[in-house]
Formats: sequence, structure tokens, C-alpha cells
Amino acid sequence: MRAAGRVPIPREIWILVVAALLIALGFGLVAPVLPQYAQSFNVGVAAASAIVTVFAVTRLAFAPATGPLMARFGERKTYMAGLLVVAISSLGCAFAQGYADLMLWRAVGGFGSVTFTVSSMGLMVRLAPPEARGRTSGLYGSAFLLGNICGPILGSLLASFGFRIPFLIYAFMLFAAVVVVAVFLRGAGGREVAEDARPRVLLSEALRNPVYRALLVTGFANGWTNFGVRVSLIPLMAAAMPTLGVAMSGMALTLYALANAIAQQFTGRFVDAVGRRPVLMLGLLVAGLANLGFGWATMPWLFLGVSAVAGVGASMIMPAMQAQMADLIGADRNGGSALSTYSMAGDLGSIGGTLLAGIIAELLGFGWAFLVTGAVLLLAIIPWLVLGRRSGGPNQPSQAGGVDR
Repeated sequence: MRAAGRVPIPREIWILVVAALLIALGFGLVAPVLPQYAQSFNVGVAAASAIVTVFAVTRLAFAPATGPLMARFGERKTYMAGLLVVAISSLGCAFAQGYADLMLWRAVGGFGSVTFTVSSMGLMVRLAPPEARGRTSGLYGSAFLLGNICGPILGSLLASFGFRIPFLIYAFMLFAAVVVVAVFLRGAGGREVAEDARPRVLLSEALRNPVYRALLVTGFANGWTNFGVRVSLIPLMAAAMPTLGVAMSGMALTLYALANAIAQQFTGRFVDAVGRRPVLMLGLLVAGLANLGFGWATMPWLFLGVSAVAGVGASMIMPAMQAQMADLIGADRNGGSALSTYSMAGDLGSIGGTLLAGIIAELLGFGWAFLVTGAVLLLAIIPWLVLGRRSGGPNQPSQAGGVDR
């Protein structure tokens, strides 16, 4: 067997990486302005955070449907359909006439988002070489992060021209991603018309696996932090602090993504070399500690520095989670139900993070909201500690056709 670093990355993976870059660049434009756009309709902090929450609620509600859609139409067509729905919803947000309109179109976007997110995970599971799953997950994640590096800076600058402009550009980026996938990924991802005949990973089978249950807990914590609190509260915190300001939110999100992207060039290979579990636990520890005091980091240098440390922690979490999930499912099985449930765990975390942390921030301040967020990440380490004691070490075979390393 060749070393993981020497296993070539398939052409189809590179196509997914290009599409991910376009998607993330557009999303990065929207992230810094979305809560402020909501507040422009004369609503408070909790209501502005709910704009992020409704997106996650819709993702959660439609996640169970993604498995059957993938099995019936194939990952590629399901992926493109999801991108088109999000593009249309972004156009709707750009032309929203009030808070209710914005809420509605963000909800529509959640349906498209979960569709393309789960189908992209299915494509990655099928196409990534087993010996380099950490590296391919890191490469895919880096593409998203590169978009998040450039996007928030541009989004903060474009906010001076109005909050609607970033949403129009986001829609354009999504349409471009659909074209890339339609032209260059034709025939990839298996059957385009016939039902997927691969053996299916039953959800009941996955839930009996302690590794899968630990992944659900970690996905919840990651969703709480990176798809909930980070997106909804950092812009609001920066805008509320006289020592920071609106522009600082874009810089913080960008620095977080930059540190994450740079570190993932190493952590993806690290996941393949030493195993999923130890890297994942270290990432949760670093990110959790960084978030504990983030809400009190009101000086610009500290605000940006802690953002960078949190990004380094996150760089270990995502590649390890995705590689472990691919190990559990395997390239020769259909894991739509397990993948959609895993996605639901992240969305539940995002909902909890935006709602509860938003309420805590409004009642007690941003410091306590981020303290709770850090605690959620640290608590997610416990299932992996228990798993290590049960298995007797980090390199025992898993119960679902993968490797719990």
C-alpha cells in the first residue's frame, strides 16, 4: 500500500473542490452582513440570530429526505438541485421587503443547503481513496475556507453599497458552481437514473456503533460553534463593542478561516498518519479553550488572536470527523440515512447555538454566550475518551466497516 501522501487525488475530487470554493466564496460574502441585514428591519439580537436558526431548522426538517433522493437520482443530480435551490433563495433574500420575507427565503435556502451538503458527503465517501480520506477531507475543507477567507473581507466592503449586493453575488457563485458540476462531473457519483443498488447502511446499524454516536455528539458541538455562534454572534459582538466595530467582524471571520485553511494542509495528513480519534480530541480541546474567553476579548489584537487559535482547533475537527464517517460507511455502501442523520446533528447544534447563545448574549452578555460555547466543545471530548477505554486503544476495528483510529 502506498503512503497516504503519495495516493493521487482523483479528478472528480478536484471538481468538487472547485465547486466548494465557489460556494464558500459566495457564502463568505453573506456571513458578515446577514445578522446586520436582519437588524436593518428593526429587530433585536435574538431575532437577528434567528435568521441563522431558521436556515438550520429547515435543514433539519428536510435532512431525512436527502437519503432517498440520493438513492433515486444519484449524488450528482441531487447536489446540483440543492445548489439551484440555494441560488434562488439567495436572490429572494436580496429582494426581501421585510424581516418576514428574509426569514422565508432563508428557510428555503436551508432545504437546498442540506440537499447539496449531504450529497457532497456521499460523493466524497464514494470517490476519496481510503488511504487518503483525511487528506481529501482537508483539501475539500480548505476550498471552503479559502472562500471564507476572501468572502468576509469582500462582504464587509460591499456592505457599504447595501446589504443586498452580497446576496446577489452569492446567487451568481452558486449558479457558476452548478455549471462546473454539470459540465465536468458528468457521470461521476454512480447511477444518474437507476436506483442505487449498493448495500445500504441502516440507521439502526449505525446507531449501534459507539463511534457513530460519538460523531453525532461532535457534529452537534461543531454545528453549535462553527455554523451557529460563529456566524451569528461574532458580527453582532464586533458591532456592539466600541473597541472593535463592524469591520473587525469580517477580519475575525477571515483570520479564523485563514488559520483553519493553513493548518488543514497539515492536519488532513496528520489524520491519515496517526488516526482520527486523537486528532479530533485535540481539536476539540484547542477550539473549546479558545471559545471560553472569546466573549471577553474586546481588544482588537486579542479578538483576532483568539479567532486564529479557534481556527487552528477547527482545522483538526472537520477532516477527522469526515474521514471517520467515510471509514464507517465505506465506498461500496450507500450511507444516505447515516449521512443525513449526521447532518441533522450539526443542524441541531446550530439551532441550539444561535437560539440559546443569542438569548444568553442578550441577557448576560457576549462573554457568557461564548463561555457556554467553549463548554459544549469540551464536553464533546467525553464520548471519545470513553470510546478509547472501551476499545483498549485508538486503532481497534470499528463495528460498521471502517477503522476507528
